[in-house]
Amino acid sequence: MKKPGLVAIVLLIIFGMSYLVIFMPKDSNNGNSKMKTEPKFRKDGELKFIKPSDSSFQQKIEIEIADEDWERAQGLMYRTKMGENQGMLFIFEEEEIQSFWMRNTNISLDIMYVNSNKEIVSIQKYATPFSDESLPSEGDAQYVVEVNAGFSDRYELKAGDKISF
Repeated sequence: MKKPGLVAIVLLIIFGMSYLVIFMPKDSNNGNSKMKTEPKFRKDGELKFIKPSDSSFQQKIEIEIADEDWERAQGLMYRTKMGENQGMLFIFEEEEIQSFWMRNTNISLDIMYVNSNKEIVSIQKYATPFSDESLPSEGDAQYVVEVNAGFSDRYELKAGDKISF
């Protein structure tokens, strides 16, 4: 003979556990905080890297533009991959020393700081994922381009090269 009270308690526990499993927000990193959905790449334009010595076109990438405060704050956080010929262009209102970090960023990046003349002033190569270390520019920059780590080495990009978008 079954006891109705015991059956009700067991069913209540099962439904309660199911609710927690289904509706409890989770973070893909540690399972404790809110879930972060990976943002999808949004092609806003194209950017070219140019060698100034002979104005030769070096490489072209598709870019997602971050020109609003919230977009610049988000950057490439929570992304697990990015295409070889994709990147993000950050546009700032003022040309000044810029500094980035890799908090909540899953992929290693090359970070290129670019002045108002669209000339690369410095590159932080192979930035470490999830690091809170400050990665400052070596001069005033109005633009920042983020690409997959190793990109600047593959295409021999360096300070003095230019961008066009």
